[in-house]
Amino acid sequence: MIMIKQISALDEGCRTVLARCPVAAFGYRDRDGTSRTTFIGGTPGFARALSPTRISLPLPDAGDPRGRGPLPGAGDPHGPVSLFFLLPGVGEILRVNGTAAGRKGGQVSVDVTEAYVHCAQAVLRSGLWQPPHGSLAPAPPPAEDGPLSGPGVADFLAAAPFLALSTWDSSGGSDTSPRGDREAVARILDGRTLVIPDRKGNKRADTLHNLLQDDRLSFAALVPGRSGVLHVHGRGAITDDPALLETMALRGMPPHLALLIDVEHAEVTGNDALVRSRLWSPGAHPDPATMPDLMALGAEHLASNVSASPGGPPAFLLRAVGAVPGVSRLLRRVMDRAYRSGLRKEGYEDIRPRRGGQGKGSPHRAATDPAEGEHPLREVRVAEIRRETPSTVTLALEDVGRNRGPFDFLPGQFFTLVADIDGRPVRRAYSASSAPGSSRLEVTVKHVGSGRFSTHVHRGLRVDDRLAVRGPSGSFHAGPRPPRDTVLIAAGSGVTPMMSMIRARIADRTGPDRIALLCSSRDTEEIIFAGELSRLARDFPDRLSVTHVLTRRDGRLDADGVERWLTSRSPAGDAHYYVCGPEPLMDVVRSVLAGRGVPDEQVHRERYTSGADTGSATTVPQEMTVEEDGRALGTVMVEPGQTLLEAGLAAGLAMPHSCTVGNCGDCMVRLRGGEVVQGEPNCLTPQQKSEGYVLTCVGCPLSGVTVDIADP
Repeated sequence: MIMIKQISALDEGCRTVLARCPVAAFGYRDRDGTSRTTFIGGTPGFARALSPTRISLPLPDAGDPRGRGPLPGAGDPHGPVSLFFLLPGVGEILRVNGTAAGRKGGQVSVDVTEAYVHCAQAVLRSGLWQPPHGSLAPAPPPAEDGPLSGPGVADFLAAAPFLALSTWDSSGGSDTSPRGDREAVARILDGRTLVIPDRKGNKRADTLHNLLQDDRLSFAALVPGRSGVLHVHGRGAITDDPALLETMALRGMPPHLALLIDVEHAEVTGNDALVRSRLWSPGAHPDPATMPDLMALGAEHLASNVSASPGGPPAFLLRAVGAVPGVSRLLRRVMDRAYRSGLRKEGYEDIRPRRGGQGKGSPHRAATDPAEGEHPLREVRVAEIRRETPSTVTLALEDVGRNRGPFDFLPGQFFTLVADIDGRPVRRAYSASSAPGSSRLEVTVKHVGSGRFSTHVHRGLRVDDRLAVRGPSGSFHAGPRPPRDTVLIAAGSGVTPMMSMIRARIADRTGPDRIALLCSSRDTEEIIFAGELSRLARDFPDRLSVTHVLTRRDGRLDADGVERWLTSRSPAGDAHYYVCGPEPLMDVVRSVLAGRGVPDEQVHRERYTSGADTGSATTVPQEMTVEEDGRALGTVMVEPGQTLLEAGLAAGLAMPHSCTVGNCGDCMVRLRGGEVVQGEPNCLTPQQKSEGYVLTCVGCPLSGVTVDIADP
């Protein structure tokens, strides 16, 4: 029965699963023969069916998203490979075996030799889709030194209920099987030895069959709620030692066999596929009612193969029976009962299958995606790309969502743009340059040589391309009742939010207010909005004055220059000042205004940075507890190389954020305990730093930490 569920080519049902699946376990050997297993993907449809017998996949762990080179587990897949595809919330999995057929760019092609639906028992045993358990006590280190005594390995294994185990046979076949257990799926015996119970499953015994021919293996372990993966490779053997099996008994029922693994390498690393897929965020999962029914797919494969066997019934009869109303639900109930019965016989209790494709909801599905925050993402179309200067363009964006409407914001606020660049979502914050209330949102982007997003905008983006937008955000904005005098001081692209203020105020023809702009640019070619500013100043001389400083001609704007300009403008005592630009300009203006006795509440500042370098704080996973006004919201592990924000969002915590590069301050939280290193430069003021605030988007823990996300 088990073997006749296999098919030799991907049918329409398999291709539907690939289109909806965000993550897969991938087992392969690289060219030096090292066995490797990891998790790949990140977005639904990452695996593309090129034909019924060939798929294309992203190369596993091709590199660190922060550009620090290859990650552990990286390699060039060679020879036989195997995968299983996970659908969030679904028990059954789709397994695919084949051979690496070549690579092109960041993709590897796989020739498919077999595919089949695997039962839900490993997922059910592990509770993979159930809410994560609370933090566990640290595991004791192995008594002997070895690969398993490495940083974070013992703690990860003690918390990992699920893993993907890859083995190979002598004839060139590969198999990657799911393994799950009630708590820890693998147990450390000493510094280099692990044991994994082999409880009754789908009776295929592929792993055992392979190990009798080739003892090399690898596995990748998961902990629900964590975005790290434990990668292990070594050599395996089968044991039926009664004394050892008894130590793994459940309710007095030991496993029938166990795998002993002599570990050659073990390391916990961050995994980009888990982060990007938000695998542990129920609110990010598709509606279960829209998910493919893998049990029905397996039944269809069975029907096709049975009908093709000698003396088997015709396929149309089996399919006709399956199409009878209620039969699918009845089959599901029968299989659920069989799953529960089988697992109870193994010693498990309280097993409740969860899967998609049958119901209208999920008991753990969030009402909203916590990563979306107050302002959900809006899909937009690039309607126009307008050149402002040799290094600056303005993007005109139009909403293409179902609930289209105007872009409402306060002049001076920013939006976060999200683009898919090389298969990864990249976010950057840009101030709106248009006036609010229009069906078009305009943002102006200056090209930064090392900036991934700005380089994409200037070199790769085209009209009709799609982006996502979140916002508005930020406290740098004009109030609803502007003062009589508004003073704007900007450098370079810092004029962008000022332009939004000017456009909005000039459009309000009833206002008696005056606006004075001092704008510093490199030269005349680099004056952003030069033509429009000149026209507005000419058309509204009583309301707008514009003064340009060209640093190549006049030198940098210094305190004397700012003082002379302010004296010539003679702003009223209740004037409000808006300053946007690099830190040196901010310091100059702050000093001048303080000398003139301008109250702090009348001075508004916006720092522009090109994104902070977060670096890597530690090589050991650290625990982060998230609170709100002292009330614990959850505890997650921050993997090496992860930021606090990345770890929190990956675990489904509703952590505030917007730009993700240290520019906006929306992710500012108070550090209640522990130590955090932050990427510089960032938007925190010295006072905020002294008061214990950190930015989770550029903050990495040096120890276990507690942060409070309540509004400051």
